[in-house]
Amino acid sequence: MRQTDPPRPAKEVLPTMYDLPSEDPNDPGLPDEFHQFQPQLLRETFCPPGYPTDRVFVGTDLNLYYDVHHPQWYKRPDWFGVVGVSRFYQPQFGQLPELRLSYVIWQEGVSPFVVVELLSPGTEKEDLGQMLRTVDQPPSKWQVYEQVLRIPYYIVFDRYRDILRAFMLQAGRYVELNLAQPRIWMPCLELGMGLWQGSYQGVERLWLRWYDMLDSSIQILSSENNYDG
Repeated sequence: MRQTDPPRPAKEVLPTMYDLPSEDPNDPGLPDEFHQFQPQLLRETFCPPGYPTDRVFVGTDLNLYYDVHHPQWYKRPDWFGVVGVSRFYQPQFGQLPELRLSYVIWQEGVSPFVVVELLSPGTEKEDLGQMLRTVDQPPSKWQVYEQVLRIPYYIVFDRYRDILRAFMLQAGRYVELNLAQPRIWMPCLELGMGLWQGSYQGVERLWLRWYDMLDSSIQILSSENNYDG
């Protein structure tokens, strides 16, 4: 990268989402329908009342580029939510806003507020920060979310055992929250997330979804509440 005097902003000289899309022809893709339906339900129920809809962005299986020194490094969360950023990508030079190909942190300037990973046997150690890394390897998801992007909430759902775990950033480190019930309230968003027994896309099971204060009675674990349609 050629340096200028004065230095140009990273947003101008580093790769953009056009250079760093999420599509990869060599990627085998998602493992099953659950990894399509569950993020979709989270998207449909994520409506923070303190933010207009055009200042909320949701990413599902979208590359998250996080390191200006290694611009090809990325993580691909199963689901993440960002507040206080434009719903659409805002290109420079008067071009019209458009849908994102990826989420490039040095372009956007706003980190996700919450990330959700859906555990599977092949990803559990990576998602829970239990894999050792050598100095020449990219950091783990856990390290990126906690130490690089400093994402306030990290949620992990094991659908095989129907276990919800929540981690909150405190003093620069993730601390696991003691959940008396399978739900967590996030005051800054005026929203909570929890397990809900119900039917979604014609499938009856425990799902992870967002709820607001009116839902917290909760309805969230009642099979009488169908979300089809």
